[in-house]
Amino acid sequence: MIRPSTAGWLFAGPALAVIALFFGLPVLAAFALSLTDFDIYALADTGNLRFVGLHNYWQLLHNPLFWKALGNTLYFVVVGVPLSIAMSLGAALLLHSKLGWLKPFFRTAYFAPVVTTVVAVAVIWKYLFHTRYGLVNWALSYLGVDPIDWLGDPHWAMPMIILFAVWKNFGYNMIIILAGLQSIPEDLYEAARIDGATPARQFWYVTLPMLGPVLLLVGILTVAGYFQLFAEPYVITLGGPLQSTVSVLYLMYEEGFKWWNLGNASAVAFLLFVLMTATTSGLLWFARRKGVE
Repeated sequence: MIRPSTAGWLFAGPALAVIALFFGLPVLAAFALSLTDFDIYALADTGNLRFVGLHNYWQLLHNPLFWKALGNTLYFVVVGVPLSIAMSLGAALLLHSKLGWLKPFFRTAYFAPVVTTVVAVAVIWKYLFHTRYGLVNWALSYLGVDPIDWLGDPHWAMPMIILFAVWKNFGYNMIIILAGLQSIPEDLYEAARIDGATPARQFWYVTLPMLGPVLLLVGILTVAGYFQLFAEPYVITLGGPLQSTVSVLYLMYEEGFKWWNLGNASAVAFLLFVLMTATTSGLLWFARRKGVE
């Protein structure tokens, strides 16, 4: 007779094998690649491949472009994540409200950008914010505002990408938060109303604490996703102007697929992995300290 523990391993075995084959081995291979000077010459002849140890990592830490990309990525995360979660929470509260109407329509409309192709929407976004022909500048001209180079000015390019990413992705978190709101017992709100709590106090002392685990999940997913900023600057600005929208992942793409420095690209990927792991671990530690399970 098969023991329960053995049966569990037998059922999980095929899935674990697939994960090890298509995730574990590529990760180990990429890490090994980051310790070499693998480039286009090594592609032609593996005899040109050399083991360089941590030289790629050391070189990256002394590369001004890496620190520029890291600063842009952190700017995107620090501003974009709270804004995205706030929009998701606001939309979920509106859809959960008893005063709301046409909820199925708005739920679909809010979620539609998530399933829309990034490239197609980004092209439309570029035309909306075009300096001369964009609809936004055309509308601002009626208010007496001079045309703004939204995507060509280093001060405006990243805020525009943040705005685009928030609009594109907030619907996904909205669905998760809406499910969390619907799971909160109505008895808690009724007890709060009997005690004389205003709607604002009900939100602060009932809704937010009950949404703690959901907001933690949403925060971790959003942080992980926003650290991997690539498609938006690639399609909208190509990393410009003046490298103001180059992200760490965009730098990895250029090192690996533009300059064929695959060793450097792998090193960038693992540095980004370490940064994401440290950030999400910090969020989990902070949540446990606050009693969020």
